[in-house]
Amino acid sequence: MGFRPPPAIEPATAAFWHACRDGRLEFRFCPRCEWFIHPPRPICPQCHRTELESRQVSGRGTVHTYTVNHKAWFPGQEVPYIIAIVELEEQRGLRLLSNIVECAPEEVQIGMPVRVQFEVLNDEVALPVFVPDLERTSPREGTQEPLRVEVRPESPPVVSSGEPLERRAVLSGVGQSAIGRRLFRDELDLTCEAALRAIADAGLRVSDIDGIAAYPGPVTNVPGFSGPSIYDVQDALGLSVRWHLSGMEGPGQIMPIIAAALAVASGLARHVLVYRTVTEATAAADTGRRGIGAGAREITGFAAFLVPFGAMSAANWLALYARRHMHVYGTQRKHLGTIALTAREHARLNPAAVYREPLTWDDYWQARMVSDPFCLFDCDAPVDGSTAVIVSSAECARDLAKPAVRIEAVGTALGKRPLWDQWPDLTTMAAHDAARHLWSRTTLRPNDVDTAQLYDGFSFLTLSWLEALGFCGPGESGPFVEEGHIRLGGRLPLNTWGGQLSGGRLHGFGFVAEAIRQIRGECGERQVPDCEVAVVAVGGGPVAGCMLLTRA
Repeated sequence: MGFRPPPAIEPATAAFWHACRDGRLEFRFCPRCEWFIHPPRPICPQCHRTELESRQVSGRGTVHTYTVNHKAWFPGQEVPYIIAIVELEEQRGLRLLSNIVECAPEEVQIGMPVRVQFEVLNDEVALPVFVPDLERTSPREGTQEPLRVEVRPESPPVVSSGEPLERRAVLSGVGQSAIGRRLFRDELDLTCEAALRAIADAGLRVSDIDGIAAYPGPVTNVPGFSGPSIYDVQDALGLSVRWHLSGMEGPGQIMPIIAAALAVASGLARHVLVYRTVTEATAAADTGRRGIGAGAREITGFAAFLVPFGAMSAANWLALYARRHMHVYGTQRKHLGTIALTAREHARLNPAAVYREPLTWDDYWQARMVSDPFCLFDCDAPVDGSTAVIVSSAECARDLAKPAVRIEAVGTALGKRPLWDQWPDLTTMAAHDAARHLWSRTTLRPNDVDTAQLYDGFSFLTLSWLEALGFCGPGESGPFVEEGHIRLGGRLPLNTWGGQLSGGRLHGFGFVAEAIRQIRGECGERQVPDCEVAVVAVGGGPVAGCMLLTRA
């Protein structure tokens, strides 16, 4: 694959990388629990012992899942190449994201025995990569004896004497700026446009807004991703606020909406402006859509165990989940394609969607591959645009310009390892924890939902959310969508605005806007009849959050 951006040698990871440089694969090890720990941590997550040691392993394992990457994430990168999660023989769940080399892409398979070798990058770093182990036959998965399987207990249910706090808040207004592939407009300009429209939609004045929140805040260096600071928006609009927040770590992109609801419920604010703004399409006009770490001298943090192996995009990370789901349940690419084609069918009824021309099965099958099994049409469309919602106290519902939308319940739980490559069961995601949490906070059930607005940054995410939320059983999402249940007129109209696959990557907030408008009955040709209950779900992998919305 040519040039690899090297991992940074940081205090926590130095022992791992230096061992690799010296031709050994070593992991942190807790002698009390007899438990390997990866990525390196200063403490055993099971017994909380801090006296750990470094222990060498054999370097033999099996391919747990894989993807063949076909997209060059930076100029000169050689493709295709194989990204895999390898489970090592010493311990069930001891996994390493790496590359399979000396193997044709069409020959790699789940369960294939592999062994480590080391690829020297520089004087400080060698990467552990894997080659087929021709001396071993493929074991049946699950037959090897692990030292022990880590089990994290479920959090106890939250017991409350009153109704959930989120029900004390309503979504009172929604507004969107112009949305387009390359608008070449300033992100603050787009945000103010969306904010003023949302405030007017709620029948409020700018001076009524006493809170502001956003996702993710100015925390990343990915061009066009972060949007403007809440302080810049506050200053531009002349707001005086009593509560403010922005951030990235939380239950997905709707985190600031949930936080705003709790702020309103507790009396910290009365009307909160929440926004999400992206200008990724304009940012990519000169460079193309580049991977995480492209152009970086070295890679730090969690990405140090992903990016040097060419796993430079969520397309790669989630393709690993999709491939595992296909292996376990028989899910097929035609099921992914059904998500993409249905999204386009719905987008044709949405004047604001960025892609409205027909999409056929021939188009889908002939599209270039990005990261197998994802082709171009399985990946969302970067756009420029801003979406804003107003979160208000439920006490204000009667005074609003339009019918308020009630937040019936939210799901925010995260019960397993919050790492892309270390999630225990790759046929599931954090979506399953969040969904279980959501249904524990309401008496409504999946069959009460009139429309589902489920994250489709990649088509497989939508299948995962359908299973997580209980609209079908584990492994049944493929047949569920193939049977037509997700089309307008079906049992569960899905992503009726076209989703991010065809409507545009508004990073979660497009689903919120559509749910509000569906419940209000404002969606014209794509309106779901008598829509009273909508579920919104965002995120993928170890990141997830969901909301159940109803008529107030």
